[in-house]
Formats: sequence, C-alpha cells, structure tokens
Amino acid sequence: MAYSLLALAEVAGLLLIPFGLPGLWVQIAALAGFAWYTGFSTVGPVPIIVCAALAGAAEWMEFALGGRYARRYGGGRRAAWGAILGGMAGALLGVPIPVVGSVVGSLVGSFAGAMLAELAGTRGREVGAAVRTGWGALLGRVVATAMKAGIGVLIAAVALLAALN
Repeated sequence: MAYSLLALAEVAGLLLIPFGLPGLWVQIAALAGFAWYTGFSTVGPVPIIVCAALAGAAEWMEFALGGRYARRYGGGRRAAWGAILGGMAGALLGVPIPVVGSVVGSLVGSFAGAMLAELAGTRGREVGAAVRTGWGALLGRVVATAMKAGIGVLIAAVALLAALN
C-alpha cells in the first residue's frame, strides 16, 4: 500500500511540473515520507539526498535557461535578467486561463521581460532585435520546463527503484 502511494505521489509531482508548481519537491517529500513511514528500512538517506540534489540542479537550470536563450538570440545581460524576472512575475501573476494560467504567464512574462529590457537598453531603436530576444527567452522557458520534467522522471525512477528494496 505504501509503495502504491509513493508511486501515485511521484506521478502527481510529475503532473505539477508543467504548471510551474513545485512538483519536484512533492516527489522528494513523498520519498522522504515513504522512508520515514518504513522506518528508513527500505530507503536510506542517500536516495533522498541524490533526488534533492537533482531537484536543486533542475531549479537552478530552469532559472538560468530563459536568460541564456535570450542572450543566445542576441540580447544582452539586461535582456537575460528581464527574461528571468519576467518569467517569475508571469508565473506568479498568471493569466486568467483555467489550469494553465501560470504556464502561459511564465511564457509571456519571459518574452515580455526580455523584449522590454532589450528595448530599454537600445532606447527602442531596434524593435525586431528585441522581439527576437524575447522569442529566445520564450524558447528558453519551454526548454527549461522540458528539462525539469525529464529530471522529474529521473527522480521518480530513483525513488521507485530505491523503494523496491
């Protein structure tokens, strides 16, 4: 029964990731809860630490990828920070669309933040370049979400395999 609940929690965590919710941390909390429930007899601290390190790396990469792609698409440091801050603001504020509002908000926020920061840096002279930079930030956000979901699958695999002992 406990293993089934762990598996269900791992899947639930994976489903939260695309919505910008803390799915990776739900997965880790489920693994830690399973370990505690079983008296740490099947899962020791090592798998929990490994999963937490993977989640920390995923969070850092998600934070950095929007800015990195904005710079790759021609933006400067200001555009990179605009993409990061715009993505966070968009995710927090969301868009009034049921279920996926925070996802759309983070995408729009990354685009708008990078574009507006790039426009501010060029004093509005190169709108096409600013739009290209915003597009890069949006792509970075999509890549970051896909990467985070992939790491979530890895965390689920580590958790479920560790719990089989």
